[in-house]
Amino acid sequence: MTEALLTTQLPFPAFRRGKVRDVYDLGSRLLIVATDRISAFDCIMPEGIPDKGRILTQVANFWFNATRDILPNHLEATEVDAFPAELQPFREQLQGRAILVRRTTPLPVECVVRGYLAGSGLKEYTRTGTVCGVPLPAGLRNADQLPEPIFTPSTKAEEGHDENIDFAAMAKLVGADLATRVRDMSLALYRRGRELALERGILLADTKFEFGLLPGGELILIDEALTPDSSRYWLADSWQPGSNPPSLDKQFLRDYLEALPGWDKQPPAPHLPADIMEGVRSRYLDLANRFGVKL
Repeated sequence: MTEALLTTQLPFPAFRRGKVRDVYDLGSRLLIVATDRISAFDCIMPEGIPDKGRILTQVANFWFNATRDILPNHLEATEVDAFPAELQPFREQLQGRAILVRRTTPLPVECVVRGYLAGSGLKEYTRTGTVCGVPLPAGLRNADQLPEPIFTPSTKAEEGHDENIDFAAMAKLVGADLATRVRDMSLALYRRGRELALERGILLADTKFEFGLLPGGELILIDEALTPDSSRYWLADSWQPGSNPPSLDKQFLRDYLEALPGWDKQPPAPHLPADIMEGVRSRYLDLANRFGVKL
């Protein structure tokens, strides 16, 4: 197993450092480098997952290519050979985990689509019979498929936790016309993801998308797409409503942390044992292999 890359220090202006990605400002374009950091409950874990950044990048690139007929995306270059000359000296660090993208004005919302009842949606449904304010039929169980996929946006929190909002609140943030287009695009992207995942023996339970506007006002897909960090993937042949299906995503880590005594989901995050790190890595690799992704 390779050593985890926890941070990058490239000699270019920093645009931002997210929970996982280091983003550098190259003028009209951005360089996005996916590190091996992993977060849960909005806390970055002390240990990284070796190769995770490469897995995320390659899985996202697969989906960007598989959905570009639905909506254009921010990709400009995915191979170091096509990067500008000033990036070539950092080839070893960037290979497989970096992309060059068009710069946009990101929309201030995360666009979540849910096709199954799980996670925070299940908790709300148990209390109120709704998910993010969307009424659902009575009697649904954990991991039940919803009658139709639902769009449940949330705010983007610079610090702390994102907050679920309803469509009306989103329309106030971005305008009614743009909110409608983003909702429709999110649902179309989810349906494409669900279709292609099912062909590979996986159920796409839910996922989140982010969108940005180019200087001319064109809406495009940005950030990441349908990765195991941003999605809930279940093994189709093990799916059984009423229980938690085996997953190929971050849920394995969340389950470990939920059962850990004494941690209140606030920084600092606890150290991860080797078997938990390997469990996350093996699940991410399994997902990548199913989509023919090579590291």
